[in-house]
Amino acid sequence: MTSILTKKGAKITRWIQGDIGSEQYPYQWIEQQTGIPEREVLDSIASMMKRGIIRKMSAIVRHRQAGFIRNTMVVWAVPEDRCESIGQILAGFPEVTHCYQRTPAFADKYNLFSMIHLRSQQEEDRLIRNISTKTGLTDYLTLTSEEEFKKTSMTYY
Repeated sequence: MTSILTKKGAKITRWIQGDIGSEQYPYQWIEQQTGIPEREVLDSIASMMKRGIIRKMSAIVRHRQAGFIRNTMVVWAVPEDRCESIGQILAGFPEVTHCYQRTPAFADKYNLFSMIHLRSQQEEDRLIRNISTKTGLTDYLTLTSEEEFKKTSMTYY
């Protein structure tokens, strides 16, 4: 089997799949680390995106370091025919960072999952009451993270 990445592409991938840091010119920083000119780094990334090897590039906020210490998955029992519309409502709350439907449903009824990150228990209680009122949903469970064991991205190269 032949690799779809060149050695240079694999080298660039090794650097961009991890923490690039908050450099003002991150691709120049990669050039300094790898010896690959910044323009080639950018062209290689653009090529990998065009070919679908890279789906997206984005920043990851370390929410605990940013002060968001309440991390709770709220699972909702939603009638199947309302999942799409309720999901749109949940996704409209800025505190909801993930929202997705699960099949099969957890405990045979909780089929819509939403992850929220907040600074306090009081904020969390207020937000969940607000969501419940806005959606009319009253059957839900809260699963709060007590401790974070791992937060890393996949490493392919």
